[in-house]
Amino acid sequence: MKFKLIIASVPDTTTDAIVDAARKEGATGCTVLTNARGEGLKKAKTFLGLDLAGGRDLVLIIVEQHLARRILETIDAAGKFDTSPGAGIAIMIDVEDAVGLGSQIHTIQTEIEDEV
Repeated sequence: MKFKLIIASVPDTTTDAIVDAARKEGATGCTVLTNARGEGLKKAKTFLGLDLAGGRDLVLIIVEQHLARRILETIDAAGKFDTSPGAGIAIMIDVEDAVGLGSQIHTIQTEIEDEV
């Protein structure tokens, strides 16, 4: 079985929507790293030296390769990455190897039966 890692940097206000969308498409779990910082094309405005930008989270999702593209597209739509500046970004990379997925393998195999 081959896996992909989807990494999404999102405003903390949309983290739950991103995670829920990924789960609906077959993701069996994720890791959320809070209090990340991101900067886009235009620097966020500040007031008296205080950053006005809200908090950001990094959402890490390991998924089976057959589900990966569909999950990436679904979280793109849920987060409005391409239509709202500052809404977030997501990338997908190959995973060479992974451990700790033993309890999820049966569910993953059931999910991808129709895909393979």
